[in-house]
Amino acid sequence: MEITIQSLEHIGEAARQFVEQMGTNDIIAFYGKMGAGKTTFIKALCQQLGVTDTVTSPTFAIVNEYLDGNQHAIYHFDFYRIRRPEEVLDIGFEDYTSSGNLCLIEWPEMIEDYLPDDTLRIYIDEQPDGTRIIHN
Repeated sequence: MEITIQSLEHIGEAARQFVEQMGTNDIIAFYGKMGAGKTTFIKALCQQLGVTDTVTSPTFAIVNEYLDGNQHAIYHFDFYRIRRPEEVLDIGFEDYTSSGNLCLIEWPEMIEDYLPDDTLRIYIDEQPDGTRIIHN
């Protein structure tokens, strides 16, 4: 998979393409530098999936829950502020990832050892011209 986001005006189209290509993966880890657009892309992705709630980064809450257009839960994680990888056990991370619901994970490198083997790893790379390339 490789999707180019030319600008913020095109992020919805990129999210639509992503949904078409993500298959049945329900654990998706987003890698990228600070400011690469992980949260912005997840917002667009959730919108494509029918989420009507406000999608925000769960930086302090660690996990936010939204409902998609079919009333299925989507879990949005942000592990940027986690101090020890083992903290994911305290929040029941394994219960979330085994629920069959979509789990969208920012800063997965902080908990790499706890990611399921079938996690779809997605990289967001900012290009010198400001475009973003999303790829696995």
